[in-house]
Amino acid sequence: MPQLDTSTWLTMILSMFLVLFIIFQLKISKHNFYPSPELVSMKTLKQNTPWETKWTKIYLPLSLPL
Repeated sequence: MPQLDTSTWLTMILSMFLVLFIIFQLKISKHNFYPSPELVSMKTLKQNTPWETKWTKIYLPLSLPL
């Protein structure tokens, strides 16, 4: 039974990695990357609620006199 010749495996593996690297570089270079996005002002409208203008006191059960 003949032995498997592995002398060319290193060359094949290294060339495969080189080709894959080149392919991925070409794929990535074709992408259009947009410039940094502009900030959009997200101004929230303040709603006037009646309890914001009044002073209110919250009575807790433990703070009541005995």
